[in-house]
Amino acid sequence: MSTSDNYTLPGGINLRALPKVSLHDHLDGGVRPQTILDLAAAAGVEPPVDTAEELAEWFIDQASAGNLPAYLETFDLTISVLQTADALARVAREFVHDLAEDGVIYAEIRWAPEQHLRGGLTLDRAVEAVEQGLERGVDDVRRGGREIEVGQLITAMRHADRALEIAELAVRHRERGVVGFDIAGAEDGFPPARHRLAFDYLAQNHFPVTVHAGEAAGLDSIRGALFDGRALRIGHGVRLAEDIEIRRTEGDNTYVTMGELAHWINDREIALELSPSSNLQTGAIDAWGDELEDHPFDLLYQLGFSVTVNVDNRTVTGTSLTRELALLADAFEYDLEDLEIFQLNAAAAAFMPTEDREYLTERIRAGFDAAADA
Repeated sequence: MSTSDNYTLPGGINLRALPKVSLHDHLDGGVRPQTILDLAAAAGVEPPVDTAEELAEWFIDQASAGNLPAYLETFDLTISVLQTADALARVAREFVHDLAEDGVIYAEIRWAPEQHLRGGLTLDRAVEAVEQGLERGVDDVRRGGREIEVGQLITAMRHADRALEIAELAVRHRERGVVGFDIAGAEDGFPPARHRLAFDYLAQNHFPVTVHAGEAAGLDSIRGALFDGRALRIGHGVRLAEDIEIRRTEGDNTYVTMGELAHWINDREIALELSPSSNLQTGAIDAWGDELEDHPFDLLYQLGFSVTVNVDNRTVTGTSLTRELALLADAFEYDLEDLEIFQLNAAAAAFMPTEDREYLTERIRAGFDAAADA
């Protein structure tokens, strides 16, 4: 499907117009293909194809190898053209435009400053450049008559040894657009415990954390995110379903048993940043199947987990939040009320002050009520 398609629910409800919250959205995974080509020419980088349309297809093909390491290799191209302040600012500004076109009213945009220093930028200057671009994008959207709010999630690469330095960077910019911290990259073999000093520092400074876990590694990775990383949300977390046992009897009765980890997360309403299409591409749901209908999303939702819907990487996966909601609605027969719950879950988990989350919730309810009435 094209991300420019008009997605509707039965009754003609336009999914793109619904208010949305995007919690798991990588900046370097959502660069416009044409922008990559423009920046590549200036940076002396040789792109693999010549046109934006071909590049969009190249990303999807490369990312669909069925494993996370291959998926992550596509970022070598995008990161190579994002090594100057101007490039980062441009991409951040365009990112906000694309969010607004997707109906997003609040987004947390994650990226790893340590990967953007080859051109001589400092960590602080890189963060400032992205913030400048985001603010300009927000101003553009507002001049167009819409409202959007965005924040940065500063990410440390889990295979590197700079997590404490990056945590300090994030806290240093907490009053200048940075709302939280994350670790990302190759998950298997690089547990959160490697970065315990960084997570201790963040906890001491009361700074919110989300951690990629339960994507390329299983339950131990999720435990590490919670108990070493003090994560308030789980980035992906789809493999939490490994801690859920489903038994069907001859009488066609179904019994579900949750393990201690699943109970812990469910009871505390720890949000899962699920990214359905990306999870298919990376093989995160191979234990359950290779179609969207096999994704444990609905199982987790029906059991009461705080599930949220995310894109992960707009360009790499070739998707949008509107498209992800449409795919889920088609796969699991969700209606408008279900889609509203996913947005309310995301709003409740946003790294915002309580009063701001309450206002965000009001905006979501108002938007969905208006869609229902129409």
